Amino acid sequence: MSILVTGGAGYIGSVTVELMREAGEDIVVLDNLSRGHRAAVDPAVPFYQGNIGDRELVMQIVKDHDVEACVHFAALAYVGESVKQPEMYYENNVEQGVRLLGALVDAGVRKIVFSSTCATYGEPQRLPLDESHPQSPANPYGWTKFVMERMLEDYETAHGLEHVALRYFNACGAIPTRGEDHDPESHLIPLVLFAADGKNDKLTVFGDDYPTPDGTAVRDYIHVADLADAHIRSLRILREGKGSQKINLGNGTGYSVKEVIDVVADVTGREVPYKMGPRRAGDPSRLIADATRAHEVLGWDPKYPDLRTIVEHAWTWYTTHPTGYAD
Repeated sequence: MSILVTGGAGYIGSVTVELMREAGEDIVVLDNLSRGHRAAVDPAVPFYQGNIGDRELVMQIVKDHDVEACVHFAALAYVGESVKQPEMYYENNVEQGVRLLGALVDAGVRKIVFSSTCATYGEPQRLPLDESHPQSPANPYGWTKFVMERMLEDYETAHGLEHVALRYFNACGAIPTRGEDHDPESHLIPLVLFAADGKNDKLTVFGDDYPTPDGTAVRDYIHVADLADAHIRSLRILREGKGSQKINLGNGTGYSVKEVIDVVADVTGREVPYKMGPRRAGDPSRLIADATRAHEVLGWDPKYPDLRTIVEHAWTWYTTHPTGYAD
């Protein structure tokens, strides 16, 4: 039996595909390549270019590859873009998601691991954030993930579709063969690396008036390989019949934008030129995870919790792949 990975040509998806293969899983990937890269998926992995909302395609893949479960990454994921173009996000993340879930149910698949986000919490009422924290997203991207979580609950009630929704904090880092290659790039660590290398003229820091120690936004950064490991463990508990779960994935430590800049400067040995800009709409001031449930339910602990290690891995990927997957 095999695992269907939607969005498996994307950043987190492609890393997870590689580590799942190392763990002995048979994988089939579905990705429309609107933001993924065909080169990010090993040629030995069955690959279909198409939309997750193509019910006939999804059902055919399930049939042809004896799919037992789905790991669902495919989604648009830029906060700022979602504020400017909410219709695109609801159509892609929710409308297409409805069709995917319907196709899986009709094809007999009853297990799914869902790529959710800490953005479903919105502005924190308390820190660190645990799974019982109220969910009130501050942007359309967060709302699309919130809606999908609610849908999964309803599909379980109606159709027995068991799920693990993994609420990521900030994904970062790389493995030797897979890393970040976004167009446009919006994640902080690669943008700081670009500035250090001179690829970008100057980094823009969005906001220096947050209620944080140095005025810049604080985030919990988690290595992409640790995220992948959590997906593998989530599949395991679904197979073991442990039931549906909502689980945070984070390190429990927050770093400000300025702290990230300092670590990048230290790792690269280069100055990071930057300028201050206004806050971005929909950005909370602090997001830090309480990942106790991940430890208790999944037996998961981050292997690479240190920011310096994360930056070193990202820098290695960038220096060996300066134009991303075009290399």
